[in-house]
Amino acid sequence: MTAARKVADFAVPSTSGTFRLSDHAGKTVVLYFYPKDNTPGCTTEGAAFRDAHDAFREAHAVVAGVSRDSLASHAKFRAKMDFPFDLLSDADGALCERFGVIRDKKMYGRTVRGIERSTFVIDGSGRLVREWRGVKVPGHVDDVLAFVRSL
Repeated sequence: MTAARKVADFAVPSTSGTFRLSDHAGKTVVLYFYPKDNTPGCTTEGAAFRDAHDAFREAHAVVAGVSRDSLASHAKFRAKMDFPFDLLSDADGALCERFGVIRDKKMYGRTVRGIERSTFVIDGSGRLVREWRGVKVPGHVDDVLAFVRSL
């Protein structure tokens, strides 16, 4: 996906029912894709979004995390970490494919297909206005929040 392109509506299961992009028209949507629940980097990233959640809300933004984990896994992860935002279950990988975040990655010397840590900002009119790929967790949420505030 390229910046400033309309994002087609989608609906995926989330920890609060079905998450539809169109349900958030008029608000900025921050979708952060992460590899796996309860892993160190993903826990740190989720905690950073959690800690900045009030600031995102003040900026009229909705935050949602996306991985291919099951809803049951997401529910446990969300409860354990006290996330105030939804986690979206993309078990079939369709949303990940749409955003182009499935990549070959090296893990323990083997090549595996997995989610490249990425964040996308969709403005209130449904246009993709910013993306970060190959995200490094430290400082990332601050960068996303600064961008959202600039809209």
